[in-house]
Amino acid sequence: MSRSINVTIWNEHRHEKTNEKVASVYPQGMHTAIAEGLDVTGNVRIATLDDPEHGLSDEVLNDTDVLVWWGHMAHDEVQDDIVERVRQRVLKGMGLIVLHSGHFSKIFKKLMGTSCDLKWREADEKERIWVVNPGHPIADGIGEYIELPQEEMYGEHFDIPQPDELVMVSWFEGGEVFRSGCCYTRGMGKIFYFRPGHETYPTYYNPQVRKVISNAVKWAAPVDREYPRYGNAQPLETIKGNA
Repeated sequence: MSRSINVTIWNEHRHEKTNEKVASVYPQGMHTAIAEGLDVTGNVRIATLDDPEHGLSDEVLNDTDVLVWWGHMAHDEVQDDIVERVRQRVLKGMGLIVLHSGHFSKIFKKLMGTSCDLKWREADEKERIWVVNPGHPIADGIGEYIELPQEEMYGEHFDIPQPDELVMVSWFEGGEVFRSGCCYTRGMGKIFYFRPGHETYPTYYNPQVRKVISNAVKWAAPVDREYPRYGNAQPLETIKGNA
């Protein structure tokens, strides 16, 4: 039986309200397309920027095993105290899946400790996402590559720390390459950055993209153990010098 995982999908949900092209691709919001593509057992909750507390109250986060994050045009509007609230939950074991332009989100930059900057271009070009770590759980059920006929280009250098594990690398029609599937651990929490998903393309309807996100959610789900104890500690054995 599959393990039950509570997932919260956080979407800025601004482009769909202000851009007719985006609304035509994702009439119910990108969060709905992502949620419909999740192949996991458990509850799926939606949260957006304009919800009270951005939909990320302590109650919601404490009931979230994995948080999926998409943001772009309003990173600066995310309140710093809520970013810190999310960071603390990640350190204590909540998984975090950061999608596409979420690389510039406050939470991802705070967890990475770098600018997370990159090259980009919108030219309707083909993206081929190569699996470079075929034995990784996130690559389960994925072929040698995922081919997207049109996507926004992200190119190196991507200013992130060296990934703990690199699962996928993208190639673009214009010649650039990009580390597009990156795994990290921060505290007890696991983080996966997955590159594709520009708002004007139907990327989140692609079955293989949906499979990667589903695999990543399962991979990032918390392990079942107590949070480590820190600070002053009593000895487990008798210390001879104190006997």
